[in-house]
Amino acid sequence: MSLSWTAHATNGAARAGMLHTAHGDVPTPVFMPVGTLGTVKAMTADAVRTTGATLVLGNTYHLMLRPGAARVAALGGLHRFMDWPGPILTDSGGFQVMSLSALRKMDEDGVTFRSHLDGSAHRLTPENSTEIQHQLDATITMAFDECTPFPATEAQTQTSMELSMRWAVRSRTAFRPRTGYGQFGIVQGGVFPHLRTRSVEALTPLDFEGYAIGGLAVGEGQAAMFTVLDATAPQLPADKPRYLMGVGTPDDLLGAVMRGVDMFDCVMPTRAGRTGRAYTSVGILNMRNARHIDDAGPIDPACACLACTRHSRAYLHHLFRAKEMLGPMLLTTHNLTYYATLMAGMRDAIIGNRLAEHAAIVRAGWNATPDSPS
Repeated sequence: MSLSWTAHATNGAARAGMLHTAHGDVPTPVFMPVGTLGTVKAMTADAVRTTGATLVLGNTYHLMLRPGAARVAALGGLHRFMDWPGPILTDSGGFQVMSLSALRKMDEDGVTFRSHLDGSAHRLTPENSTEIQHQLDATITMAFDECTPFPATEAQTQTSMELSMRWAVRSRTAFRPRTGYGQFGIVQGGVFPHLRTRSVEALTPLDFEGYAIGGLAVGEGQAAMFTVLDATAPQLPADKPRYLMGVGTPDDLLGAVMRGVDMFDCVMPTRAGRTGRAYTSVGILNMRNARHIDDAGPIDPACACLACTRHSRAYLHHLFRAKEMLGPMLLTTHNLTYYATLMAGMRDAIIGNRLAEHAAIVRAGWNATPDSPS
């Protein structure tokens, strides 16, 4: 039996459920820490586990270049390679390749590109992207697509979407089903709801195990993103998981869950952790700010992570000022714990049929004045 998703409760459009995979069950809504190169930056696998994370993301483009998918397969697959026995979702590489505008050439069959590492030539097609993800032993494989740039005209967006839909058919054909594994199709169509509808209509007959909404959080703004979600999410199969790719801020997550999305990934919490920014129940703190220099309190008194239960704001401030590597490690741990806790709180609120009230309380906390850079 392939990967599946079971609904546990709904509250408006929001859903709480369980994703059943070969590598364990995942309560949804869920946020996936990004482990692009087989590691969540500044974190050991044990540290990632302590945050409450249950599912992580790897990347086809980066891992095919270094260390190579065949090498990872020979070493036991990505789960063993990175010491993560839980589920792993792999991005198909399409977004990374499309961002190499000066180093790639696209045609109907796929994309030829030059490595950002050494300039060597490579080729990605729906078929070999799917095969690379199989070699990596990805629990969830993503269909190969073109992430439509923003801004783009309606005609450009339509052409891009239709190519991605043809590639989706080829990706689905190339996928090798296994018990507890699955493949997600990716809805494209930019900010044009009717093109999103056409994309959904092309993907649903392929009976993917899940459906992603791609091409958002690329500059269109939150209001436009939510408009697309309002139009798109209700059209997706109700018995399949829904994944919003590359999103985002805590408020983005809250708004998207309220519109029926189940899964998320973003580099934001880990990147912020490396640059001294802490996500908390009272807004974003800048741990480099001088006001923390004598503060003996935790980053967030509502947080149970190692950084908050064992260390003070003053200590984190010192680590970042002294450029000690422990600062990014501790703050990344905190940020991922905050994101996991945020998702768990939304899940509980959906099950308790009180998501609107919960969202109001969470947002009220964020209205605290954030730190300014120092």
